[in-house]
Amino acid sequence: MTETRIPLLEGKTVLVSGVGPGLGRSLAVRSALAGARVVLAARTRSRLEAVADEIRGLGGLAAVVTADLTDDASVANLAEKAYEAFGRLDSVIHNAFVQPAPVRLLDAEPDDIRQGLDINLMAALNLTRKLVPALVEAQGSVVMINSMVLRNQLPGFGAYRIMKAGLLALARSLSVELGPQGVRVNSVAPGYIWADSVKAWFERRAAERGVDPGVLYDEIASGTDLRRLPEPDDIANSVVFLVSDHARAITGQCLDVNCGHSHH
Repeated sequence: MTETRIPLLEGKTVLVSGVGPGLGRSLAVRSALAGARVVLAARTRSRLEAVADEIRGLGGLAAVVTADLTDDASVANLAEKAYEAFGRLDSVIHNAFVQPAPVRLLDAEPDDIRQGLDINLMAALNLTRKLVPALVEAQGSVVMINSMVLRNQLPGFGAYRIMKAGLLALARSLSVELGPQGVRVNSVAPGYIWADSVKAWFERRAAERGVDPGVLYDEIASGTDLRRLPEPDDIANSVVFLVSDHARAITGQCLDVNCGHSHH
């Protein structure tokens, strides 16, 4: 996608948690291209620095904070540093997640489910709690990255579906609680995101069947209205809109971004 600059977030500071090479990077870069100063958070500093350097190369401003979102002291430090980086914090985008092993829910290890809930659900709640004063001060917003598992019936995603359903309920509940203080809370639920991890999965599945990965892509894309799969920037641009003042009357909602793979 081209590096189009549409200053929807001019003057705002956005924290992106869970910055990785796919969607996390796009969320950060597209926010910067929209004019935001961006705070990047994840465990791996080298990955954060790479995205920060990219943003700076585009003329944007970025700060890096390493954080373990399952550790309360680390989350508290992140909340403090995120505000201090640019003297305000307008929005937080929760992108950190872990996908459990694709096994039947009845066969899933309880400890694996508990650990998944820690990062996929509790981390978003804990970080948001600590950011409330800054978000209220800025009359800001929260966006939680969800998943199309909310809508589909794919087997093997039972544990992940529980985690993401909980995240949806969390966002709706926080919208109720923070709305009277001027803070909006929304969710975005992507479909298959055409990036490295999905491409690798397609390649593995295609190899098992002895076909070209393009065959698998066409099969799955045929189930979407647009006959294609969304790319990371497609998801990120939707998040940028929800963070912006153009969405100032939108809260408590979940926007599906899946090229029409499901309707909601």
